Amino acid sequence: MRHPIDIVAMFAAIWLLAALMLDVLTPKELTAVMIAIAIGPAIVITAVFYYLRCPRTDFAVMFAALWLISDIAIAFVSPKELPLWLLVLGFMPAMLIGIVLHWQRLQRRHERLPLPSAKRG
Repeated sequence: MRHPIDIVAMFAAIWLLAALMLDVLTPKELTAVMIAIAIGPAIVITAVFYYLRCPRTDFAVMFAALWLISDIAIAFVSPKELPLWLLVLGFMPAMLIGIVLHWQRLQRRHERLPLPSAKRG
């Protein structure tokens, strides 16, 4: 069973790790505190959906959307322009999840019911 204190500890550790890693990757003018403030709401919302046992697909799509929003928030709070590769990194989870969902849909297309045909009489 998912205990709320375990979830808080897990997501707090992920939040700190993400803020420190992004601090290393971004320009020196953007501090870890600014990054932590920008990604904090996304971490909290993700933790709430994890606690509510959101289905995996919905959780993955929501995570990708929040990651992209956090990337945009970091770009807004940055006093200096971010490198292009860092902005592209924000789109990667959404793109990967989109590819996986599309691939699953293509794999299951034979399971769908065929369209009814018009009867000729």
